[in-house]
Amino acid sequence: MSTETAPTETILFVDDEDHLRLAAAQTLQLDGLEARCFADPAEALTHIARDFAGVLVTDIRMPGMDGQELMRRALEIDPEFPVILVTGHGDIELAVNSMRDGAYDFLEKPFAPARLISGVRRALDKRRLTMENRRLRRQVGARDVTESRLTGRSDVMVRLRERIRAIAATEADVLIEGATGTGKEVAARALARASARAKMPFVHINCAALPPEWIESELFGHEAGAFPGALRTRFGKFEFAKGGTIFLDEIESMPQAMQAKLLVAIQNRTITRLGSNDPVQLDIRIIAASKRNLEEEVREGRFRADLLYRLNVVRLYVPTLAERREDIPRLFVTLVGEAAARYKLATPEVPHHLLTAVAARDWPGNVRELRNMADRFVLGLDLDIAPEGRAEGQALANQIAAHEKALIAASLAAHGGSLKETYEALGLSRKTLYEKMQKHGLSRAQFMPEK
Repeated sequence: MSTETAPTETILFVDDEDHLRLAAAQTLQLDGLEARCFADPAEALTHIARDFAGVLVTDIRMPGMDGQELMRRALEIDPEFPVILVTGHGDIELAVNSMRDGAYDFLEKPFAPARLISGVRRALDKRRLTMENRRLRRQVGARDVTESRLTGRSDVMVRLRERIRAIAATEADVLIEGATGTGKEVAARALARASARAKMPFVHINCAALPPEWIESELFGHEAGAFPGALRTRFGKFEFAKGGTIFLDEIESMPQAMQAKLLVAIQNRTITRLGSNDPVQLDIRIIAASKRNLEEEVREGRFRADLLYRLNVVRLYVPTLAERREDIPRLFVTLVGEAAARYKLATPEVPHHLLTAVAARDWPGNVRELRNMADRFVLGLDLDIAPEGRAEGQALANQIAAHEKALIAASLAAHGGSLKETYEALGLSRKTLYEKMQKHGLSRAQFMPEK
């Protein structure tokens, strides 16, 4: 069920004659429709946008910008926007030609109130259908782009994708946490691509890679002469991201002196270039990522508490491979295919024993390390994938359970979810396999080929 609030449907009525505007407003309002009337076409145009739920009714003959020009500009904003033209007796041919140019309908003066109401209601029905189709396309597009970037059928990955889809529809700033190599940048890009800012810039800033003496200039820009060597004005990355998304990777590495300036920029959505006193307004969304626990960084005095609170409007956690071990076999096969395409080689078949080995192994470098292993496999290099020792202090029973789950998941993935082939390969009875899958929260559907 959609949580989106239905936009208000409004009729924009444009005519340079006062009595016609008054009569139209009364007719529409008596029928329960919201109407806004304008003598100035340019003023009406400011209300038209792709997400505007209403329609436009405009006279053709007006001083200055006429109705045809107003229609042309409205259709430049949204080619599917319904425009109803109001014509005099001698303008019928003009109105018919305008319908070929994109007008939805026309009314001939003098028109009966019922004719205005019926025309407007049909146009509203069309607008409603157009906007509903766009909303559904956005939802499907968000689902596709998120799943293509954050693969995995484990519960933790399903929940992560659901969170990203829900958050993408908002303008909230986001903090992404996760260990090295888990895919925090992938999550950030998926979030940006599923949002209304998808077609605008995505600017990736690695805070750990910026020299402290250059970081303010890189982020906020500078004016000519702001410091020795500043020969001309330069836009910073925040200005370059106008209308888009800023991704502050490794935010925990930001120098404390710069943290205070970043806080002001995020709070006020303004920056000031070095050497200038003029603030620059920002239209951006902030996504920050950290591989460390920022609450711990605050306690240790390395990160500002107020900046954390400002960034932490919404929090996402990207799980390690150890937390979604059942995804490893399928993910490895996917990475092998990507590596083969990248190196322009045939995609090799991944043997069952190799899938079992990669599933049983710990991957401290997470997806990044697994990708490197996939590259080595495609290139025919020696692989060192002996299972690593588990973390100290982990109970033996837990280690055995995790290993058993990984082996079953790897076999299911290798056999495309076929239970018969899986229990035969593992030397189990069907009943035993079923019980163990229930115990470990595995389902056949997780490993069947995607249609």
